[in-house]
Amino acid sequence: MGDLDFSGKTILVVGGSSGIGNGVAQGFRACGAKVCVTGTRATAADYRTEIGSDLGGLDYASLDATNGRTLEAWRPPFTELDVLVLSQGTVLYKREEFVLDGFRRVVDVNLNSLMACAMKFHAMLARSRGALIIISSTAAFHATKGNPAYNASKAGAVGLTRTLGVAWAEDGIRVNGIAPGLVDSKLTKVTTGNTKRLYGALQKIPVHRLGTPKDMAGAALFLASPLAAYIIGQTIIVDGGLILA
Repeated sequence: MGDLDFSGKTILVVGGSSGIGNGVAQGFRACGAKVCVTGTRATAADYRTEIGSDLGGLDYASLDATNGRTLEAWRPPFTELDVLVLSQGTVLYKREEFVLDGFRRVVDVNLNSLMACAMKFHAMLARSRGALIIISSTAAFHATKGNPAYNASKAGAVGLTRTLGVAWAEDGIRVNGIAPGLVDSKLTKVTTGNTKRLYGALQKIPVHRLGTPKDMAGAALFLASPLAAYIIGQTIIVDGGLILA
């Protein structure tokens, strides 16, 4: 596997219990890494029937990354960390993000918890001269009429990636990000679960298919590898050409 061999490396994927994060976690595991994922449910067994969740071969830990005290007190099942992937995220529909409590909830998960987790593991990443990968969204680059909090938080995640990329380069930490397009997951079921909406969405994607967690894993593996040694603070758009159309 060469540059994509992660044997002997330790990876943490926050929000890796399902969806994109889970695909990224399994991608690293397939390349030899020891991978720990976190989710909000009590045990890995609680995800047994979750579509898009494969916790086989992964270490699981329950963690609410939005709870500052819980995050600060959490003792991870590892003492060294080479790659941190922040994939936690949420969205609210039916105009719930236009209510301040809903807006705050989404921003807390999608943006504030990113910085909290980054700071939690800064020292470990500095010791290993490791990589931090922040998962945002193509929503950061266009308006999303019904989801102001999701949009603002994802745009903030891209900005955070740029800023930490510069700020932490001197610590030996490479910070980059991935902006997925339309990927079939529980957060996108409002579109992917509606035949008419899905058809319309696919017409806007030049490759005429949805993205997959495996597509995102490929980008993450690249960014964490020596192949991306000179890439700092960038967010790679992985969307099948969606925002170009």
